[in-house]
Amino acid sequence: MSMRQFTPRKFVRRSTSPYLTLLIFIFLGLTIAMQIAYPLVDGFALDFITIASVYTAATAMFLHGFAVYGARYGLTLLVIAILFGFWIEQLGVTTGWPFGDYVYSDTLGPKVLDVPLVVPFAWLMIAHPCLIAARRIAKSWVFLYGAALMCAWDLFLDPLMVSAGRWTWQVSGAHVPFQPEIPLSNTFGWLLSGMALMSILHFFTPRDRRKNSGSLIPADIILFWTLFSGVVGNLFFFGRPGISMFSGLILGILLIPYFFNRWIGRP
Repeated sequence: MSMRQFTPRKFVRRSTSPYLTLLIFIFLGLTIAMQIAYPLVDGFALDFITIASVYTAATAMFLHGFAVYGARYGLTLLVIAILFGFWIEQLGVTTGWPFGDYVYSDTLGPKVLDVPLVVPFAWLMIAHPCLIAARRIAKSWVFLYGAALMCAWDLFLDPLMVSAGRWTWQVSGAHVPFQPEIPLSNTFGWLLSGMALMSILHFFTPRDRRKNSGSLIPADIILFWTLFSGVVGNLFFFGRPGISMFSGLILGILLIPYFFNRWIGRP
């Protein structure tokens, strides 16, 4: 006698459209390819890659959210993340709260008021995979775990952009470890704003995957790539081993429960 595991049809998740899946991986591949090229170019090419890689990553994450959770999730994510990102950045630039005193240069493309247009799309790029990981791991603490992931992500992003002259801080007090050009207030600002954004997204976006949904692999890839490229880039290309160790340790510890959970395959 043989024993088979039976899965009711209503719980079976079929693949999403192969064309949509292909499109997601094309944008994801373009993002990774441009980030690999980042330390190898300069001038106009570097400016282009800096901006374009944010748009391609944000597009990949928007399409992924659409494929996995449906149109309402994708559109809600798009609107909330971009509006929140623009509002909190405009607040930060004009008042110094909650991040500290900073100003954007003109190298990030056109601005809306004082915020480069590309910046809110970076919030979308970061928010979606962090929300997926937080919902899978944190249950009632989605807002805190998701915000911690966003904050750890920025520990790689901010020093890279500051060293390239994309924005400049006024540092008058404590600074982030191994990042003397960035005030510690930026880390607390990211944690606070991340908690607010994660709470809003968790409340307003659907939580259940579509029956005809895509894989979570694109979100896994961008989370792992952020950790891997941040560690390797700072260690071997940007000459900042302290950031590689410090930021990599924090983001790595935060991602361990998520990737372990994905490895054991809990629904």
